Amino acid sequence: MRIDVISAVPDLLQGPLDHSIVQRAKEKRLVEIFIHDLRDYTEDKHKKIDDYSYGGDAGMVLTPQPVFSCIEHLTSQRTYDEIIFTAPDGEQFNQVEANGLSLKKSIIILCGHYKGVDQRVRDALITKEYAIGDFVLSGGELPAMAIVDAVVRLLPGVIGDAESALSDSFQDGLLEAPVYTRPANFKGMAVPDVLTSGNHQKIETWKTEQSLKKTKERRKDLYEKFKKDH
Repeated sequence: MRIDVISAVPDLLQGPLDHSIVQRAKEKRLVEIFIHDLRDYTEDKHKKIDDYSYGGDAGMVLTPQPVFSCIEHLTSQRTYDEIIFTAPDGEQFNQVEANGLSLKKSIIILCGHYKGVDQRVRDALITKEYAIGDFVLSGGELPAMAIVDAVVRLLPGVIGDAESALSDSFQDGLLEAPVYTRPANFKGMAVPDVLTSGNHQKIETWKTEQSLKKTKERRKDLYEKFKKDH
């Protein structure tokens, strides 16, 4: 898989994408990640990539020229399955979307910045728009990193135990059941007996019950959707 990330502040992306699971995926050649500095594509002699918005609103907006130039340069070299824009008014990114993106061969992620990007970019170039929550960040770099991490860990061969990703929260529409490890008793707190029973059927039943209980308590919206779908 190939992922191209376009940013006004590319240094923010370097560290998190060079460690842990994402780095191991790159070392295994399971994913290629390229970061592009938007200022490399501006035609402004002062390397300016933003301007005031029409209408008198406060705040600066990414201008269309450098974004168009960057994306047109990339798409002239290969076909991209999705061109994504990270913005607080985008569709809520979730596990279903991550699963779908993990099946793609190549995607572009444009990081929002300032007050956003000229609407003509969104109208003409963008195929998907994602938000990671109902809040505003200084830029789209953190959402972009979250998307990259969520997608890369799903690629075949990235995680040693493939079943681990399949049992994560949200994969089946529910939150994950509580998890325990050794020792079986720690400071008087014991692991539930069913988990040490060796009875796999009872263990799976317990996990399902706990998953439903947690989801009902913490995410009633997910619980109601799950009950409706099942």
